Amino acid sequence: MSKAFIASVIQDSAALTGVAANRVAGDLIDAIVKEMKKSGGFTLPSFGTFRVVKTKARKGLNPRTGEAVKVKAGKTVRFKASPTLKKAV
Repeated sequence: MSKAFIASVIQDSAALTGVAANRVAGDLIDAIVKEMKKSGGFTLPSFGTFRVVKTKARKGLNPRTGEAVKVKAGKTVRFKASPTLKKAV
């Protein structure tokens, strides 16, 4: 799914212009990111839950050379689908 796809769905359902629908899609994505930064998670009822998880530093392998490299600690996003979504798919 892309931002353009979200904008086209918004445009069709709300009878907006393409520019306005694109702005709404961008604002929606920005609001989700802002909420995840602030609270560490985001839930869409009947869809699922996104949460920010800290990852530990670890050793990895360079796939091209096979050489061991250090991977720094960081953050990633995890998603857990709701039972409603699981049943629908």
